[in-house]
Amino acid sequence: MTLIRRNFVAGAALAGSALAAPAVVRAQSKAVFNWKMTSAYAKGAPFYMDGPGSATDLAKRIREMSDGRLNIQVFGAGELIPAFEGFDAVRAGTVEMNHANSYFWTGKTFAAQYFTAVPFGMNFQGMNGWFYDGGGLDLWNEVYEPFGMVAMPCGNTGVQMTGWFKKEINSVADLKGLKMRIPGLAGKVYANLGVDVKVLPGGEIFPALERGVIDAAEFVGPYQDRRLGLHKAAKFYYTTGWHEPATVSELLINKAAWGKLPKDLQAIVQNAAAACNVISEGWCQRNNSEAMEDLIKNQGVIARPLPDAVIKALRSETDKVLAEAVTKDPLTKKVHESYMAFKTQYDRWSEVSEEAYHIKVRG
Repeated sequence: MTLIRRNFVAGAALAGSALAAPAVVRAQSKAVFNWKMTSAYAKGAPFYMDGPGSATDLAKRIREMSDGRLNIQVFGAGELIPAFEGFDAVRAGTVEMNHANSYFWTGKTFAAQYFTAVPFGMNFQGMNGWFYDGGGLDLWNEVYEPFGMVAMPCGNTGVQMTGWFKKEINSVADLKGLKMRIPGLAGKVYANLGVDVKVLPGGEIFPALERGVIDAAEFVGPYQDRRLGLHKAAKFYYTTGWHEPATVSELLINKAAWGKLPKDLQAIVQNAAAACNVISEGWCQRNNSEAMEDLIKNQGVIARPLPDAVIKALRSETDKVLAEAVTKDPLTKKVHESYMAFKTQYDRWSEVSEEAYHIKVRG
C-alpha cells in the first residue's frame, strides 16, 4: 500500500509539472499589446493609409492574424506628430511604429535612402530579390542599429512618374532655376543641375503648384497624382521612372518594443508586412493603368518621356552623388556595394527575361 501511494504521489507531481509549463505558455500567448503607428501621409490617402496594402490594412491584418493580441492604432500625418517626425518618434519610443519611406531620413543617415529607391536603380522584382534573398534586409537593420530601430518593407508603388511640369522640358537648361517638389536622392541630383528643390508633404503639393510656389512636382503615379489634382495645375506629365524605379514603403519599429513581442507575434508582423508589400504593388498596377488612360484621354494631359539629353545628364549626376556619398561613410559604402553588386547580377538576368519579353514578345 505504501509503495502504491508513493507512486501515486510521484505521478501526480509529474503531472502537475507537465501541466504547469503549458499553462505558462498559454498565459504568455494571451498577453495583449497595444501599439501606436504614425505615418508620413494623411489619413485617407489611398495606398499609404487606405486600401489594400496600406498602413490601415497592415494593422488590420496583424490584429486578425494575432487574434487581437497585437492591436495597432494608426495615426495619419499631423494627427499625433508632423509628417516627417516619425523617425524621431519611434527612436524615442513615443510610438512603436512608423509607416513612411526611408529616404525621408537622409538627414539621419544617407544609407537609409537605398532602402526606398535609388535613381537608375532596381525595379520592384530586383528590390525584393535584394531584400529577401540578397542581404538587403540585414543591411537595413544594420543601418538602424545605432538608432535602436528595426525596419522592413511593407509596400511598393512600382515605377513612378518623373512628375508634373508647368512648362515643357526640352533640355538640361530648362531645369535651371526650376522650383520642384522632389525628395530623396533624386532631389540632390536635381539640385546639382540647378533645380531649387523643395520637400513637401503630399497634402501641400497641389496648392503650392497651383499658386506658383513651385513650378514642378513629383509625387507617386497617375492614380495618386490625379487624386491630388496635380493635372489641374500642370499639364506636362513626364516619365522614365529614372528617380524611383520602385519606391518602398518602410515599416519602422522601435527595437526595444520589438524585443518584447513573442516570436510568433514578430513572425506575424513580418508576414503581414511582406503581404502588404506585394498586395500594394498590385493595387498600384491596376489603378495607375486606369488613371493614366483617363488623364490622357479626358483631362488634357500631355504625357511624354524626358529628352535623352536630360536623362543622360541626370544619370551622370546620379553617379557623382553616389560616388561622393560612399567616400564619406563606411556603412553607406557597404550598403552601396551590396546594392550595386546585386543590381549588376539582376540586370544580366532581367536582360534575358523581363526585357527580352517586352522587346521580342510585346514589341
